[in-house]
Amino acid sequence: VQLQASGGGLVQAGGSLRLSCAASGRAFGRYAWGWFRQAPGKEREFVAAINWNGSGSSYTDSMKGRFTVSRDSTKNTVYLQMSSLKPEDTAVYFCAVGQSTGRLRLGVVSSWGQGTQVTVSS
Repeated sequence: VQLQASGGGLVQAGGSLRLSCAASGRAFGRYAWGWFRQAPGKEREFVAAINWNGSGSSYTDSMKGRFTVSRDSTKNTVYLQMSSLKPEDTAVYFCAVGQSTGRLRLGVVSSWGQGTQVTVSS
């Protein structure tokens, strides 16, 4: 079972990026998917999550309105559209799956993907 994140890169402040996370090896049909990030010297923090059928989502307050999480169940893929990026958004972004958006928000994760680096220049 692997979660493969991609889409990171270098972007200027105010720019946008879309991260993708695809699962292989098994289907996470009824799992919630989430995104976390870890900046240098800081703890990993919750970013956003979406439930198994895409009908509900959860965001950290500082990302509301700038980040949008979505999923394509047919492709077993979740996305994180990030806009109005700020230098403080620079971090390694990780995808994860869990039993619910609530549990993911609490950091209760069933499976982690590898990270993808996002760097926002000022």
